[in-house]
Amino acid sequence: MSGNGGHHHGSEDLGRETSPYIELDRSAWAALAQETESPLTADEVRRLRGLGDQLDLEEVEEVYLPLSRLLSLYVESAGRLHRQQEDFLHRRVPPRTPFVIGLAGSVAVGKSTTARVLQQMLAHWPEHPNVALVTTDGFLYPNAELERRGLLQRKGFPESYDRRALLRFVVDIKSGKDEVEAPTYSHLVYDVVPDQKVVINRPDIVIIEGLNVLQPARTRDDGRTGLTLSDFFDFSVYVDAGTGHIRSWYVDRFLRLRETAFRDPGSYFSKYAGLTEEEAVAEAERIWDTINGPNLSQNILPTRSRATLVLRKDRDHSVRYVRVRKL
Repeated sequence: MSGNGGHHHGSEDLGRETSPYIELDRSAWAALAQETESPLTADEVRRLRGLGDQLDLEEVEEVYLPLSRLLSLYVESAGRLHRQQEDFLHRRVPPRTPFVIGLAGSVAVGKSTTARVLQQMLAHWPEHPNVALVTTDGFLYPNAELERRGLLQRKGFPESYDRRALLRFVVDIKSGKDEVEAPTYSHLVYDVVPDQKVVINRPDIVIIEGLNVLQPARTRDDGRTGLTLSDFFDFSVYVDAGTGHIRSWYVDRFLRLRETAFRDPGSYFSKYAGLTEEEAVAEAERIWDTINGPNLSQNILPTRSRATLVLRKDRDHSVRYVRVRKL
């Protein structure tokens, strides 16, 4: 079953059959939602839509509803296993730790919209879980520190994050700590906001969204590998699309921002507001080709096969097929 025209033959077919993933095209995946009512109204979907993201009720019902159902199976199963383990260890059953979902993918692929849709859908479950959403942007080193380390042009690359703080954050969540704090980031000033924290208070589910959340553990100087963020994920989603499509979405977004946020005198990018359309396209392509593109091919894309589920988007942003890790 293939979402790209079924043109697999010869040895590729064999590769298909022995893949650790089950692949469903859009119609097969959408069919899984038919038993379920969409919990989101058209108005809620409108509010969720990211900057120019192509999100409509149909996409929510055909793509995110089955995903929400599948996640509910994983969450229920984790709850059962938690109770059984506590019984087995003869412990009075303490509250279980939050179910953590990692969400990865390129700049401009629509991760934050996916994260917000999931957050809303999961919060609408009959149990009404408390769903926290954290983006790893807050864990970027502040611009001054990036500058000091010579990394300002590598913002978003793995080494531009305070990985130790990020790991401590997810370890605290998975230790069942009552209150965990995360720093916040402002896209307007393009920097971490000092003294502004997101406080996470015993949520049932935490979504951690970021470019590099599926990075494998680094090898340390002494040759040992440490822990990594994804060691603490219960489920992970990779939002995928052809690199050429993502590049053009990035350029489109840059042009939209030039009409909107870049015009704000407080914006780090206000210098771009005065560019002509042609100059803006050239600048966006330069940023993509020197920073975001290389980060995607060197660091982000290689982590795709580590995800539990891959949402593959088409040129028009709609999800064409879904791959789910076999159990």
